[in-house]
Amino acid sequence: MPVTDPFYCIGVSYKKADAVLRGTFSLPSKVVPYIYKDAQAEGISSLVISSTCNRTEIYAQAKNVDALIHLLCKHSRGTVADFKKIGFTHKGNNAIAHLFKVGTGLDSQILGDFEIIAQLKQSFKLSKKHQMLNPYMERLFNAVLQASKRIKNETELSSGATSVSYVSVRYMLDTIPDLDDKKIVLFGVGKIGRNTCENLVKHTKNKNIILINRTRERAEQLAGKFAIEVKDYADLPVEIRKADILIVATGAEKPTIAKSLIHSDKPLLILDLSMPKNVHSNVEELPNVSLLHLDELSKMSDKTLLARKAHVPKATQIIESAIVEFNQWMETRKFAPALQAVKKLMVDIQQQELEAQRKKNPSLNSDHAVAVSERLIQKLTNRMANHLRESENTVESVKALETLFNVSTHE
Repeated sequence: MPVTDPFYCIGVSYKKADAVLRGTFSLPSKVVPYIYKDAQAEGISSLVISSTCNRTEIYAQAKNVDALIHLLCKHSRGTVADFKKIGFTHKGNNAIAHLFKVGTGLDSQILGDFEIIAQLKQSFKLSKKHQMLNPYMERLFNAVLQASKRIKNETELSSGATSVSYVSVRYMLDTIPDLDDKKIVLFGVGKIGRNTCENLVKHTKNKNIILINRTRERAEQLAGKFAIEVKDYADLPVEIRKADILIVATGAEKPTIAKSLIHSDKPLLILDLSMPKNVHSNVEELPNVSLLHLDELSKMSDKTLLARKAHVPKATQIIESAIVEFNQWMETRKFAPALQAVKKLMVDIQQQELEAQRKKNPSLNSDHAVAVSERLIQKLTNRMANHLRESENTVESVKALETLFNVSTHE
């Protein structure tokens, strides 16, 4: 695909879509290979997919944005009509700026939540593995990763380890008396489930935590790190009956917890940290059940989150600097083929002249002659590169260079 195809970002996020509607546009990992296949059929050879609890986004270079919207709706449960209401599209510089904000935590539902960069990195690697990443997008995503690293190291935007998983634990600490004595069932040990478990162990002294997962082996791997008890998936209804708090962090596409699973009159707090929602709304018909989804939890900011806002300007400066560097690289790409053609011409001349001099002078020190001529070639190409980089009209300067050396970068 030619580099001239525009760079787009399309998607839905927590800003305009609630959890239910957002969930319809979620893209499970199992559909990603089919999206790649369909994208290639559309002539799109570079594409990255990000689907998290707060957003589903597609980044790609494509001839038009409609093809990307079609891909999203075809492989999710979302419709084009709904996308037009709550979706967004960004193009060119706006898409680049959006990607940087997402990747550095500035666009997170919880300001400075750096879990997103790990998810983006995984998506980036997956696209590269499936050969769905051209040099332009690979350079762009690497620039985002570097900016994120700088912001984490040079600012306190991510101080306090605040994330969806941390906020859920913080909420329990702030609102539930004697939390250490409550029985907690954590259902699901994916990314958020693992982080929630770690935060529970780190910030409480609760010894009554039960881990349940559809695949027991995965739960046991996590439980082994923290000496936590594991129960079979079949034991879920029994454990819910005993629980004071149920944390649901599964990756299922449909609700796994419903009113029919709850057989207890004791107060039960359910925290649904899943996307799409994994707790059916009918549980709220039970008088003893309180239900909170991650969207409500994310709005409950504390002093740590408020303090982070002071670091936004510095983070923004780092992003702006990274974008400038990326744009400079893009400018260099415009004249790189011409420089390579000129350098190849000079190397050909070098070899011809060295061969001629060897015939005239058999005692010629070839190694010395090669070293000197190579340095000369490098100095000349560096000067040409600097001139092109500083030129006000790169296109005209490239044409002049091609004419001067009688080289062409066009087939």
